[in-house]
Amino acid sequence: MNHVVVLALVGAFAWGFWALFADVATRSMAPEAAMVVSYTVAIGVAGTYVVYRGTDVLGSDPTALWFAGLAGVASGVGAVAYYAALQIGSPGIVTTITGMYFVVAAVLGIVLLGHTPEPSDAAGIAAAIVAVGLIAY
Repeated sequence: MNHVVVLALVGAFAWGFWALFADVATRSMAPEAAMVVSYTVAIGVAGTYVVYRGTDVLGSDPTALWFAGLAGVASGVGAVAYYAALQIGSPGIVTTITGMYFVVAAVLGIVLLGHTPEPSDAAGIAAAIVAVGLIAY
């Protein structure tokens, strides 16, 4: 199996468990506290991976640090909203709607980065939007 597919599947399953565990945690603790614990542990996992790989943490492009920081801000805002929504809503709906981030990323890639989607990409995005609408309502 393609290495990219294997890694993507590991990510999908890990995030699936993350959603489940986050839902259970927010039943008995504040969502912001659950998020801090979750992300603190995640930083430890990522740090261990960096050490294992021998990665140069700062990289060679200082501009990349700004984008990594902006990614952290966006991730933090998304996590706060996600955990708060989990505390008051159905995990199936919350996870499905927030999982639509890939549609946002695809549209931003088209608009801001000039990516040209294939017709199948556009059809897939439209199908995902319809699917989320059906699940959420």
